[in-house]
Amino acid sequence: MFDVGELIIYGNNGVCKVMSVSTPSISGIDDDRLYYELKPFNQREGRIMTPVENKKIPMRRILNREEATQLIQEMPQIEMLWIESDKTREAQYKECIRSADCREWVRMIKTLYKRRQDRLRQGKRMTATDERYLRQAEDYLYSELSIPLGIPKEQMESYITENIEHLQDEKEDQC
Repeated sequence: MFDVGELIIYGNNGVCKVMSVSTPSISGIDDDRLYYELKPFNQREGRIMTPVENKKIPMRRILNREEATQLIQEMPQIEMLWIESDKTREAQYKECIRSADCREWVRMIKTLYKRRQDRLRQGKRMTATDERYLRQAEDYLYSELSIPLGIPKEQMESYITENIEHLQDEKEDQC
């Protein structure tokens, strides 16, 4: 169970703050169940009510500083998605987003970066679908990592790139 004030990832809503844990007095809601009242981090007015024991939508604590740093260090080793056909591409993107798993978001971002490079080499632009899912995965990942690392979301991409380059430089120096 999450505590009031905790920041969590709630399904496709990204980072949310737990505002309360209670049994709301709303008609149609079971009186014996506890509910989280969540406020999506990037919305002023939004509120979400969800049962504490909700098994359908993934909920987890956001990464702490150590976990966020570890994830960035592991990014070069995280494999891209294996997409068998264009027909299954969007379904796989949706599954990665729904997973609420940072590593899946990284896999998706890496896959889409590579796909963009390949298309540019062919003189083509990135598809609107690829662009939409890339922005969504980046938004979720950068929003979450920015909190424990204390870095604005808008600076996360360059922070990650610099850290990965620094790690690769250190590896080369050791050889």
